[in-house]
Amino acid sequence: MNARSIRKPLALAIATALLLPGMAFAQTAKEKELEARIAQLEAQVQALLGAQQQQQAAITQQQGTLAQAQAKLDAVQVAQADGKPKIQSAPILASGNPDTRFSFGGFIKLDAMATSTNAGEIADGSAGRMFYLPSAIPVGGADESRTDLDSHAQFSRFWFASDGEVQGHKARAYLEFDLFGGGMANLGNQASTNTHGVTVRQAYVSWDKWLAGQTWSNFQDVAALPDAVDFVGPTEGTVFVRQAQLRYTSGPWSVSLENPQTVVTGYRSAARTTSDDGNLPDITARWTHKGSWGHFSVGGIARQLRHDTASTHASGNGYGLSVSGKYNLGASDDIRYMLTGGTGIGRYVGFALGPDGTLDAAANDIETTGVLAGFVAWRHVFDPKLRGNLMFSRAQLDNDTDWTGFGVTRSAQSFHANLIYSPLPKLDVGAELIWGNRELESGADGDLRRVHATVKYSF
Repeated sequence: MNARSIRKPLALAIATALLLPGMAFAQTAKEKELEARIAQLEAQVQALLGAQQQQQAAITQQQGTLAQAQAKLDAVQVAQADGKPKIQSAPILASGNPDTRFSFGGFIKLDAMATSTNAGEIADGSAGRMFYLPSAIPVGGADESRTDLDSHAQFSRFWFASDGEVQGHKARAYLEFDLFGGGMANLGNQASTNTHGVTVRQAYVSWDKWLAGQTWSNFQDVAALPDAVDFVGPTEGTVFVRQAQLRYTSGPWSVSLENPQTVVTGYRSAARTTSDDGNLPDITARWTHKGSWGHFSVGGIARQLRHDTASTHASGNGYGLSVSGKYNLGASDDIRYMLTGGTGIGRYVGFALGPDGTLDAAANDIETTGVLAGFVAWRHVFDPKLRGNLMFSRAQLDNDTDWTGFGVTRSAQSFHANLIYSPLPKLDVGAELIWGNRELESGADGDLRRVHATVKYSF
């Protein structure tokens, strides 16, 4: 082996030995740099994962909050049969029973009337100037060609109710008010404030099948009342009474014990006296049948009449029967009706158009007054915003003129025609033409002609 061949392997070995530390150092520095970059990437990834977890936690918390809010909203907006949210489930007051739901509503109503009569003027400030009241139609006075204009908002209304279950029993409390109360002399006048008093219309509590308090008489079928611009409309043919009572309802049947009150006229006099001397409640019973076609109802009443003074004690008995209902002729038409007959039930019909009875000369007996009254009304819906009604109403009183004389009302009747336009939901703008007549036993009579306009917004 020559020296040249020996030097090459030796030189290669020496070079390799000299380069290995440098290569190892370079490899170590590169690995460290890579490890540092990997660690940095891992830190960034961990930061992104942490931020994502925080976002997910926030989203989860927000979803839980929204779910709780929706649950509360669902609890607040309890839907009734018509699907409209009415009442809330959580109690508002500390004194309310658990799960009591509260609701309120009412309407604002402006009425304006132009009235003319042919036998005298309806007295200023009387109820007959505010709505159609047949007993207020003047009879026997001078013919007047002028027209009286009246306007007011006294029939605006507000109600408040609470509903719930107490130990498994359904309970309800209801309060309803309007502004048709208080004399103008005590509260205000039309020259300045037009102030009116708040009047209790209804105030009752009900639980399961029982009701106690003031509400519509069980002898009255409220569901049969026509769609009138006037406060009632066909007043003389309508049973219309609100009073204190205890009522029991089971299915289509209801019976009640109601506040007794007797309205009598003096012997051969039209002057009336209202007596609360009765010691037995008025007893009423009603049966109602309902269907897609409408409803049919029959009501009955039996009552004691009493009028006592320091020296006299007069009494009598009254009874009556009322048939009423609503019949749907189609999607756009219906007929509403009521027919009532009896004796000694005058205060229940037409805002006491006739008395319950008449006192004899010695005021020791009450001769009951017979009544036959009714109305029929046709309602037509032209389109979702426009509807109209035609009504006829009449009441006939059976007076014994030997007791009453000839100055008492023998009959009253009226025609009504209206159109009601609803430009917005719950906003009604309407006008009604009214012709009414009242006749006395003497044959004298008087007419009323009225144009009644209204604007009503329900809430």
